[in-house]
Amino acid sequence: MARTQKKTFGSFFLPGPTEVRPDVLAAMTKPMIGHRVVEMEELIGHIQPRLRSIFGTQRPVYISASSATGLMEGAVRNGARRRVLSLVNGAFSARFHQIAQATGLRADPLEVDWGEGHTPEMLEHALGRGIYDAVTVVHSETSTGALNPIADLAKVTAAAGDVVLLVDSVSGACGTEIQADKWGLDFVLTGSQKSFALPPGLAFGVAQPAVLERAKSKKDRGVYFDFLEFERNIQKNQTPNTPAVSLLYALKAQVDHIEEEGMDARIARHRAMAERTWAWCDELGLEILVQDPAFRSPTVTCVRCPEGFTGPQIATAIKKHGFQIATGYGRMKDETFRIGHMGDHTIDRLETLLIGLKKVLKR
Repeated sequence: MARTQKKTFGSFFLPGPTEVRPDVLAAMTKPMIGHRVVEMEELIGHIQPRLRSIFGTQRPVYISASSATGLMEGAVRNGARRRVLSLVNGAFSARFHQIAQATGLRADPLEVDWGEGHTPEMLEHALGRGIYDAVTVVHSETSTGALNPIADLAKVTAAAGDVVLLVDSVSGACGTEIQADKWGLDFVLTGSQKSFALPPGLAFGVAQPAVLERAKSKKDRGVYFDFLEFERNIQKNQTPNTPAVSLLYALKAQVDHIEEEGMDARIARHRAMAERTWAWCDELGLEILVQDPAFRSPTVTCVRCPEGFTGPQIATAIKKHGFQIATGYGRMKDETFRIGHMGDHTIDRLETLLIGLKKVLKR
């Protein structure tokens, strides 16, 4: 059984969920423990400093038994008061805008084409109207492979005064640099199933004091994603509600792996896989959706299909070579395909995938 898992590991190149190490999966079979016992506090106490290192923060990292979409809604419910500016450049940033509207707030999109990113100048111009108190943005757009310059966008937001920046880094965190404190990210969140290389079901978030101060005055911030409750409980190494115990076992095993590799090495490995994918596209004459290299994500690449192929055709054909990749997302399902070079993948396995894709595309 173990030999079979070893042979097949490194074949699942979806941009989420990503492949999970066999020993991390096995960790989930441990017996249950209560969520208000010393053993749970010790478990979360072991995890916390390692999560803080990944996020570049001295603040506690919230652990939510939910998808990342839950913390996206929590970010808006706790951090936005009147009117939201949503930077939209793909399907998931559009979802952030939709969530802001669904909470009853007025939310305006600042849209660029799919495959493009937002510049600090765009944001500065929009905030110059003086009507927004919160900005939503996606760091790494999984639907397009675009990477927004979060540190620069945070500077512009901070300079605008009483405005908070709410960041979705679902496919960014743990695969590219995040400095929540240094960059002044008022709230940043991610999910477990992307570059963390864990099963889906957990979300992580870091709130700065400015967001918590706003939450105190928000009477409609809800119950499940009440950041004041997250803050109060995580100070005791607890969660507000019954946690996903099995997933916490997996999280402990994986943050130990990440610590052993080191974040600098992990980020460098993701960068190397991305650059190899981009070079392969150039070698085969394939067009990357994100034209400007400065805006390309190191965790996912979206490629336009060559003439005669569709995204579903390519994704189906590569399965015969033992690999899985993704079609395009949403409205780009047919015209693109996506390679998720994130998590615990290696250059060697990526190279084998690219050899298979070259055969599929008859290049």
